Amino acid sequence: MRTPHHLDAHPRPNPYEELAALDDGPLEETPLDEFLTEERDAGAEDAWAPPDHRRGGKRRRKNRFAGLPLAVKAVVGLVVLASFAALGDRWAVLYAEHRAADTLKDRLDLAAAPEVEISGFPFLTQLADKRLDSVKVTVPDVAADRVSLAKVSATAHDVRLNADGLTSVRGADVPRFDGDVQLTFADLNRELGASQVKFTGEGRDRVRANGTLPVAGHNLRLRAEARIQRQGERGIATEIGKMRLDIGDLATYRPGTRASEGLHLTPKGTADLARETRKAKALLSVPAIVQRMGVPEATVREALADDGKLAELTGSPRFARQAAGLNLIDLALENPGVMRRLGLDPDLLDSLAGLTRPVLADRLSLAFELPEPEQGNVRLQDVRVEEDGIRVRVSGSGLTVGK
Repeated sequence: MRTPHHLDAHPRPNPYEELAALDDGPLEETPLDEFLTEERDAGAEDAWAPPDHRRGGKRRRKNRFAGLPLAVKAVVGLVVLASFAALGDRWAVLYAEHRAADTLKDRLDLAAAPEVEISGFPFLTQLADKRLDSVKVTVPDVAADRVSLAKVSATAHDVRLNADGLTSVRGADVPRFDGDVQLTFADLNRELGASQVKFTGEGRDRVRANGTLPVAGHNLRLRAEARIQRQGERGIATEIGKMRLDIGDLATYRPGTRASEGLHLTPKGTADLARETRKAKALLSVPAIVQRMGVPEATVREALADDGKLAELTGSPRFARQAAGLNLIDLALENPGVMRRLGLDPDLLDSLAGLTRPVLADRLSLAFELPEPEQGNVRLQDVRVEEDGIRVRVSGSGLTVGK
C-alpha cells in the first residue's frame, strides 16, 4: 500500500525576498572602482593603431646580424673587400691593354689597333714587380710583299716592363715569344683575283690553283700546283709546278723548254685535224712542220695529191702521236696563216711565247717574308697547308718594344 505524502505546515521562504532584504541601498564608490575607471579612461584617449610588423622585421634582421659570431663577420668583410679588389685589378688590366694596343698601333704603323690580352692575376702585383707572365698580341691584316697576312698572333712570355707606374710604361723587353702567321685562301683569291684564280689546299705542303687567266683577249683555263716551303729563317717560298693553260679543247700550253712543254694539240685537236681535210693539208703544206713531225716527203706528196692517201695518213695512230708532239709556239710566228686554219689566234700564240715559266710562276707566287726586327730575332718554325689557308709557326727572342 503506497505511503501517502505529507504536506508541510510551514512553506519555505522565497530566496529572492531574502536577497532584497539584505540590500541597504546604493553603496559608495570603492578604490577598486576608481582604478578600473582610470584604466578605461586612459584607453579611450589613445586612438587604436595596427601593429608595425615592418619595423619589427627590420629590428629582427638587425638583431640577427648583430648576433653573428665575430669570425663570420670578418669573413663577410674580407669577401666584400676581395670583390672590390678584383674589380679594380680587372679595370687596371683593361686600361693597360688599351694603352698597349694604341702604342703598338702607332709604333708599327698599323691600320687598326691590335688585340692585346694580358694574362695572370693579380695584374697590379705584376705591375708593381714590373714583370708580366704573358701578353698575347693579335694583329689582323698585315702587309707582306704581294699578299696580306690575315692574322699575326704572338704570345710573349716573362715580359719585363720599363715603367714607373700604370700610366708611364715606356717599353718592354721580351725574352721569348711564339705565335702563328695565317695566310687565308680567301685573301689570296681576292688579292690575286685579277687572274680569277682560286687557291685550295692539297696535302700538307701543296696548294692547288684553278681558274682563268686573260691572255691577248682570251680567257684561258689555268691549272697549277704550288709547293710551300720555308726559305731561310723568315721567308716562305713557293715552287710552282704542273702549270698548264688550256685554249679551249683545241690545244694546251705548258711553259718550259722540254719536249713535253710548249703548245701542243689536245687529243680532240688531233682528232679534228684527221677529220678535216682542209686543216690537214694546211699543216702538211709547211715543210718545217713536216720535217719536225718526221713524215717522209714522198708520203706527204701522195697525201696532198690524193684525199684517200691523206685520210689514210692522218687516220693512223702514228700521225696522231706525231701531231700531238708538235710544238706550235715557235712555228706560229713563221706560219700565222696555218695557225689560223687550225683555229689558233696568232696574237694569242705570240703572247704565250712571252708567258714563260718564271713570268707565269710570278703571277701565282705566294711567297712572303716577315720583317726583320731592329733588335732580337724572329724565326719560322713550321709551315703547314690547312683547309682554309697557310699557317706558319713562328718564334723569337730578345725583342725590345718601345725603347
